Amino acid sequence: MKKKLLFLLFSMNWWTFLCSQNQLPVFNKQKVIIQNDWLTEPVKAKAGIYQTPEGYIVLSNGLVSRTFTLQPNVASIGLDEMRHNTSYLRSVRPEASLTIDGYNFYVGGLAGQSVHNYLLKEWVPTLKAIPGVFRLTNYHVEDTKERFTWQKNREWMPKDLPWPIPGKELIFTYHLDDNAINILAERKNQDNQRPIIFSDDFKKLSPSWRMFVSKAHERNSFINEGKLGEIMALANTAVYAEQDYKNGTKVITAKIVPGTDHSSAWGPGIGLIFDNKTIKINIRSNEHKVGFFDGNNEQKSVAIWNAESIWLRLELKADKVEASASVDGVNWQFVGICILNDGEVPRKVRIGKMDPKGGNSDFDNKGSEGRCKIEAFSMLGELPMKSAAENISRLAYLKQIEVNVHYELYDNMPVFCKWITIDNQSGQEITINSFKSEILAASEPESAVDRKERWLYPNITVETDYNFGGMSEEYIYSSSVEWKKDSLYTTQVNYDLTTPCLLEVTPKIGPEQTIKSGQTFSSFRTWELLNDSWDRERKTLAYRRMMRSIAPWITENPILMHIRSSDNASVKKAIDQCAEVGFEMAIMTFWSGFDAENNSPENIARMKELADYARSKNIALGGYSLLASRHIDSANDVVLPEGQHPRFGNSPCLESNWGQEYFGKLYNLFEKTGLNVFEHDGSYPGDLCYSNLHPGHKGVKDSQWNQFKRITDFYKWCRSKGIYLNVPDLYFLNGSNKTGMGYREANWSLPRAQQEIIERQNIFDGTWSKTPSMGWMFVPLVEYQGGGEAATIEPLKDHLPHYGQRLANLFGAGVQACYRGPQLYDSPQTKELVMKWVNFYKKHREVLDSDIIHVRRPDGRDYDAILHVNPFGTEKGLLMVYNPLNGTIKQKLKINLYYTGLKDHAQISEQDGKIKKIRIDHNYDAEFEIEIPAKSQTWFVIK
Repeated sequence: MKKKLLFLLFSMNWWTFLCSQNQLPVFNKQKVIIQNDWLTEPVKAKAGIYQTPEGYIVLSNGLVSRTFTLQPNVASIGLDEMRHNTSYLRSVRPEASLTIDGYNFYVGGLAGQSVHNYLLKEWVPTLKAIPGVFRLTNYHVEDTKERFTWQKNREWMPKDLPWPIPGKELIFTYHLDDNAINILAERKNQDNQRPIIFSDDFKKLSPSWRMFVSKAHERNSFINEGKLGEIMALANTAVYAEQDYKNGTKVITAKIVPGTDHSSAWGPGIGLIFDNKTIKINIRSNEHKVGFFDGNNEQKSVAIWNAESIWLRLELKADKVEASASVDGVNWQFVGICILNDGEVPRKVRIGKMDPKGGNSDFDNKGSEGRCKIEAFSMLGELPMKSAAENISRLAYLKQIEVNVHYELYDNMPVFCKWITIDNQSGQEITINSFKSEILAASEPESAVDRKERWLYPNITVETDYNFGGMSEEYIYSSSVEWKKDSLYTTQVNYDLTTPCLLEVTPKIGPEQTIKSGQTFSSFRTWELLNDSWDRERKTLAYRRMMRSIAPWITENPILMHIRSSDNASVKKAIDQCAEVGFEMAIMTFWSGFDAENNSPENIARMKELADYARSKNIALGGYSLLASRHIDSANDVVLPEGQHPRFGNSPCLESNWGQEYFGKLYNLFEKTGLNVFEHDGSYPGDLCYSNLHPGHKGVKDSQWNQFKRITDFYKWCRSKGIYLNVPDLYFLNGSNKTGMGYREANWSLPRAQQEIIERQNIFDGTWSKTPSMGWMFVPLVEYQGGGEAATIEPLKDHLPHYGQRLANLFGAGVQACYRGPQLYDSPQTKELVMKWVNFYKKHREVLDSDIIHVRRPDGRDYDAILHVNPFGTEKGLLMVYNPLNGTIKQKLKINLYYTGLKDHAQISEQDGKIKKIRIDHNYDAEFEIEIPAKSQTWFVIK
């Protein structure tokens, strides 16, 4: 049942609000904190919502906490890993930001923090609400809910897992108020509505300009190579145009292309000359900033986007001049202010490169030559009185847009999830142009004064379900996540102020989604794992545990075969063999003849017959289809600018006619045949499409979001039907089960002995960021990409030692491979060998599917070993040790058993033999005596 805690901040005073929160338990850190290790011990870390004596809201499970102030608006004021008392937050920022119908808004947030290195509790009451933003109107608490339906394949899982993930969801609701609409109305297109007193686009130079050109270099010019307004000059020299200030001017704007200018204080800008002072706003090109000189001092410069062109603006009010900058001429960022004395009126205005005080001097070090261009200049008059009122009326619909910011915290894990939803009740369509669903000013993890090529990011593992382009979790940085420079953090140690310690979560383009009245838009989700250590094994172990919880279908780990030919006889033979040796799945592989796009009645009927036959043998059956890296035709392929290419060379647009029909065929195939496995190769890699003729997207800005939604809607549908998904991209959080563990296909044409070592290396390396069940390997039973007899296992009975080693490598790691060929065995001895390792895996399935601790990487020069750990199971661990040498290895191994959860003593049995007791010392190390014959392996079950 929902537990709603509603309050109306605009009709309640602060004390009334505090009294209304008495139903929330008081946050007592010492009582809530969990001291046990969540990775090795059962913990009762239940997520809950609390309040502090100050009235702050705390979302905590005793492992981590996120603290919010609600007055004068919502802001995160704490983000903590509690066991080690580590604070991750150093500065207050908005909770989100949006662009709706071209208007930019923050959601929540406070301003006024003096330094951004850290945040003190006593500062929080002094912080002010940001004007013109979405403000809190209510909040409520719910239990977590499933993101989509999952039909479990329980027989392939080591144990059942809950779905949805147990925990709590805290939802803050925001609206725009009248004040925000008034602020927006005041700035909305205001310059477009002002009368033009003077303007120049520098296509034909106005005679009112007077030029000043420094003589420091012969090429210094305001008209370069015949192009008016293009300044060629040394970096630290003055070249500008000047004219008299026009009476009635209230706003001066200029659009400037920084080009190759390398200036800072001498960068191009606008100067305003009074009788006793000159003020100036200019682009500090060499720093990607905009600065302001107020007549006496250079005010703090403001970072501006590294844009092709930048707009500068000076607005004269009754007692001051305000300076601002923009990359689009619509949305302005405040830069500086100059207070005017009574009666002060400008006399002249300058445009171009001036000295730091707006004059015409040159610096001793003149700098290098560069170009910049003045593209437009205007002097504008007073805003018409009626325009503001008209804008207020026109913008009133925005007050009926509701923004919800969602936070989830899960039981027993230091993991938060965050996303936003936008509910349109405005009575008209709106467009969500862009959004940032997380803006987090995190503490930097290193002191780097100088420039760095590779930065260490804050110790937070970030994952999103808007991820595409490859098999590595790092692809989120090209799709949805960025650790950015923080322009407000001017007291950091890095000299260039480039420490990447501001987390922004946003699609890199779009989404540009049209939302009808009555509809709701949902962003993608972001998960934040607060690490309690920098140790690689512990960090990746925590990540693997997180992935098992937020995408539990990845624990489905069926034993599978790739059938080389899809004719009925070959498929049925493979199904029969799978059933006999204990395999659980068969896939009609690439180049087999299986065609997922063949929706003819004959093919549908044949596939249904094969699926029914497989089901009668308790075998799952499916097939392969290629999506990206294929060419359809010019009408249906992605359209890119000249010189650009899709990520995989070729690719259809998923929202073209062909793309929409393709997915329609897939739904039809699986719905009508009962096939329940799909291997989807070359999944959507994030290609943009510039076409405006494809039915599923309007242009480039919505092309990525729409294509991604097209494919993930299908994957989620598959998950709801129990259809197993092999996808060689990171679509786990949208329903896929498995991706490549990490291998190079050409390696399977190497000599057999070399394949054995490389296979174990691939598994050792791949399981840092994947559980065994998350990645597949590959076993070419027949020749694959060359190599001849030396690389080929068939005839299987002639290469039993090698076949046995491959089975031991894979089943011993809990990693399933695509065994590709016409058969799994070709003799009684081969069948017995396969069944031996299948039975071994099924007997120890729970521990083998658990996490791997990396003991010694394979190198062919000594033993290699991995330790499976499952502190919450009956079998706490399973140690696999391999001997690649030509002689016996006999020695004692010291193995750390900390992550088995065992202390003092353990019971072990070698190869399921006699049980003996071993001691675990105070460092959690235990000694294992091994004696492994040449080219073989052994294992120890640990209880």
